[in-house]
This record gives sequence, C-alpha cells and structure tokens, in this order.
Amino acid sequence: MDIMDTIRAQVEGNPIILYMKGTPQFPMCGFSGRTVQALKACGAEFAHVNVLENPEIRQNLPRYADWPTFPQLYINGELIGGCDIVMELYQSGELQQLVAGAGKR
Repeated sequence: MDIMDTIRAQVEGNPIILYMKGTPQFPMCGFSGRTVQALKACGAEFAHVNVLENPEIRQNLPRYADWPTFPQLYINGELIGGCDIVMELYQSGELQQLVAGAGKR
C-alpha cells in the first residue's frame, strides 16, 4: 500500500486521530502534550500515530493535508489543525462539540 493510501485509511478509519510526536502517555513535544490534554479534557477516545516512529508518515503527512507542522488532529476525516487551533477550539467549547459528534456522520 502506498504511504498516502495508508494515511488516508488511517484518517478515514478513525473518528478521531492525532498525528503527534510521542504517545498520549509520553508526548515528546509540548505542542503534542497540550493537544492530548485538550482531547482528554473533552473525554475523547482517539487513535494516535507517533510520527517519530514513522518516518514515512512524518515526511508525507504534510503533503497529504497541506499542513506543515505536528501535531495534526483529524475528526471525521477532516483536518482540524494543530495545537494552537485545537486550544482555541477547546477554549471556545467547539472542540467538545466536535468530539461529541465524532463518528456520527
């Protein structure tokens, strides 16, 4: 399977997926850690991909979504954004609504 097909399958196969540096238990950067905290505060169950352990995904994901940085959060197959956007959505209450609607298309 082509790496872009793999990414597409991950994004479309998980209601919420976070591409991050590290894991939710052990984030390897502050931005990934803050994004995980916001998701957990919303009660989100989410899949994750550690881009540090997946060099092909790390190299190609920015091309997939035309988004250059990590973390990258996808809900219902759509790119939500990185840490700053996730934090803004969390503070406004919108992230909670997106999480609640995940998987309910």
